[in-house]
Amino acid sequence: MADTTVMDKLTSLAKRRGFIFQSSEIYGGTGSVWDYGPLGIELKRNVKERWWSTMVHQRADVEGLDASILMHPKVWEASGHVEGFTDPLVECSNCHRRFRADLPEVEGGQCPVCGTKDTFGEPRLFNLMFKTFMGPVEDDASVVFLRPETAQGSYVNFLNVQTAARQKIPFGIAQIGKAFRNEITPGNFIFRTREFEQMELQFFVEPGSDDEWFDYWMNARMEWHLSLGIRKEKLRFHEHGPDELAHYAKKAFDIEYEFPFGWKEFEGIHNRTDFDLTRHQEYSGKRLEYIDPAGGKRFLPYVVETAVGVDRTVLVALVDAYTEEEVEGEERVLLKLDANLAPIKVAVFPLVKKDGLPEVAGKLHAHLRARSIPSFYDAAGSIGRRYRRQDEAGTPWCVTVDGQTLEDGTVTIRDRDSLTQVRVNTDSVISWVQERLTVS
Repeated sequence: MADTTVMDKLTSLAKRRGFIFQSSEIYGGTGSVWDYGPLGIELKRNVKERWWSTMVHQRADVEGLDASILMHPKVWEASGHVEGFTDPLVECSNCHRRFRADLPEVEGGQCPVCGTKDTFGEPRLFNLMFKTFMGPVEDDASVVFLRPETAQGSYVNFLNVQTAARQKIPFGIAQIGKAFRNEITPGNFIFRTREFEQMELQFFVEPGSDDEWFDYWMNARMEWHLSLGIRKEKLRFHEHGPDELAHYAKKAFDIEYEFPFGWKEFEGIHNRTDFDLTRHQEYSGKRLEYIDPAGGKRFLPYVVETAVGVDRTVLVALVDAYTEEEVEGEERVLLKLDANLAPIKVAVFPLVKKDGLPEVAGKLHAHLRARSIPSFYDAAGSIGRRYRRQDEAGTPWCVTVDGQTLEDGTVTIRDRDSLTQVRVNTDSVISWVQERLTVS
């Protein structure tokens, strides 16, 4: 059963601490579009940089790409999106809102918005792509779409990247970018939104080796999520059955997380065969075959795709980290984020606003920032209240400058999760933190 209480608490915390805000909130908000605040953008950047480091910087067989959002309309004809990227929708005759026909509430005959029963008409197909116009004249010749996925940019640039980077099969093209889907029934905070980011790898392989590479990437992607500190028992694979497989897929697995609203997919691994390159070769009239330099063999590569939502991964990290516990008879709410993902690494507090402590704390805070260690300075309120604010922000370490600092040059470092405290020389704080932020 869905636990809406946890999601309500997390949504409230996300706004209160500056992770995520409703888009255009002062105007009443924009449906299922979200803005990332000061802490949210740092968390999001940390997720993306961790993915890019793993998938591109640490590998010699993957190249990066940043393809444009607006592409030639024929790209989406070739990919099948123009013809088949639709969802069956029903409309409530009372409030005139539209919903996906497969929602449990809809299948039960009750409108999720107005609560009226038995007011739905027959399902109709609705295209999920956002349509706009290129140039000043709105006519059919100028129609373009906001991309619903980043993958097609990798396919149409396959030979450009392969030739320029002098790569040999097998190799991959990695991309992080925005995508847009006109979802009719989005929801669950940032899980299903109309504007979102994807991290996708299209790995091109010789036909016949695709099953081996599929297994490789399944294991590699699961290990990556575990490296973020996500609890193993909250993750699982789900294989697509014959009724679930996309028309282009030979095999597909989802990586699912157990959210408060149930097990849901946030990454997909797909064996797309040579469907995409074949279609683009057909529609463009350009040969997209790979020529093996060793023997001159020509073939259209198969593609093993790994596609993970940035926003969904952020949500996984937040949900998995959200913790309520009792400390000395008081409730403590904290985000047990992996230190490498945490938006703020260190919070610096002067114990009191006198005796020169703010000056010492401010100098340490500035030194941390100068070394690109995100630091937050806070001198407002009791030390306990300051600790609680940083616990909610997911800050792994709080440094307190106190009277002893002026005597022997040491400060107290308090660990977020264990609540243990150690004394460290002020000059050693930066190296102490850096040692604990090393990512393998």
